[in-house]
Amino acid sequence: MSFGDKLNVAPIRKEFYENVDRDNIYTVETDPSKHPFYGLLVEFIKKWNLKDKKCLEIGSSKGLFQYLVDDYTGVDTAETLSRYYHKKFILVYGSELPFPDESFEAIFTYATHEHIPDLEIALNEIVRVLKTGGVCLFAPAWHTRPWFAQGYQVRPYNQLTLREKIIKFSIPYRDFILIRWPLVLLRRFLRLLVYLLSSAQPKRLRYKEIKANYEVYWQSDSDACNSLDPFDVILWFKSRGFICHDYNSLLKALFVRSSALELQKRQS
Repeated sequence: MSFGDKLNVAPIRKEFYENVDRDNIYTVETDPSKHPFYGLLVEFIKKWNLKDKKCLEIGSSKGLFQYLVDDYTGVDTAETLSRYYHKKFILVYGSELPFPDESFEAIFTYATHEHIPDLEIALNEIVRVLKTGGVCLFAPAWHTRPWFAQGYQVRPYNQLTLREKIIKFSIPYRDFILIRWPLVLLRRFLRLLVYLLSSAQPKRLRYKEIKANYEVYWQSDSDACNSLDPFDVILWFKSRGFICHDYNSLLKALFVRSSALELQKRQS
């Protein structure tokens, strides 16, 4: 997507997130203990003793986790979300964060970065605002499928054109693990070779841009604009001196599936 295209999409994207029905369609959960991220986040807070530390949640939505730590700041892209907060909420429209360098001792984020157009800027912002020695729990939706935008999995065949019917029919085969996983491993192995043979400097983030649907929310991640592989994210952060706990070995990282990444900004 060109810079001009992004400018044209920005107002539509902003309007979508301001007006989407968050009580019945989008981010409808109201009980934090029932949220799929809750258990991981509670363990993360306990492990790193974050209860009284300065914490940032990126893509905080309705602020379900604002009471898990004392010093909480949430950031998201819709002003209409502010009514859900009793702690600090900051509105952001782009990928940059309005905080000084090394502002937070911990950052956590769930199902957010697959929705951010300028993805590498957004990751650089995590690096910038996280304190040295600080930790980040990074959990986007990995491997977002390009067919989510048109809701092929939930739309009946009789609503589709011939081309769309072929796409819908092909999805189970394209998504079959014995077909998809070898291709993922091959791509990762090639990326690993490039990583090992290249000079010791920060690497460019590799990811796939996909078309987001800001008109009809057919299914989860219809509005996603990026497809991320956790292996590429691990390589990106490691090239910037981060420790990736649980996947610090590149061989183990090669086989990462869909885990949340626990990242730590290395002490200088």
